[in-house]
Amino acid sequence: MLKIGITGNIGSGKTTVSKLFEILGIPVFYADIAAKTIMTDDPQLVIDIKKAFGDAAYLTDGSLDRKYLANIVFNDDAQLAKLNALTHPAVFRAFDTWVAGIKNAPYVIKEAALLFESTSYKMCDYSLLITAPLILRIERVTQRDGVTAAEVQAREAKQFTQEKKRELADYTIENDEKQLLIPQVLELHETFLQLATP
Repeated sequence: MLKIGITGNIGSGKTTVSKLFEILGIPVFYADIAAKTIMTDDPQLVIDIKKAFGDAAYLTDGSLDRKYLANIVFNDDAQLAKLNALTHPAVFRAFDTWVAGIKNAPYVIKEAALLFESTSYKMCDYSLLITAPLILRIERVTQRDGVTAAEVQAREAKQFTQEKKRELADYTIENDEKQLLIPQVLELHETFLQLATP
């Protein structure tokens, strides 16, 4: 089955684009949502996280203590890299399992913020980058998440630049509020349907 990876920097609109593909009947795997789930559902990952960050990484009810973990990883790139090194392979496994369960779809989509950074684009046949100017992305995220522009830029700094992702991507959608989004999605949908046809 043809696999398309969708990514974009914070505020680019990758989830919006993914939802449009879902309306067209294409199954979408949301890697970031899956990561949150498997951090409590994957027994091996739970053991590995406790080993790396201490038992306090989990609350007594078995749920992840996100605040505790965030305090460790978000101000320390080495600790964040350690967490990602544990989590990404578990998400890859979850994606493989998910794909195996999909029937009668011409292609599937994996939506992931760190598609290139995690190297999971290599598990996909093609990659699609959603782009938007930085000032517009900052405006979207400050309104959506109630954070400051500086906080958005700090998150942005932890990802590859949009320019680097553009070099790696097979396809691009411009979500700059000047070009219409739906026609771009429909055009790519037709392209992917052709690529998926033997």
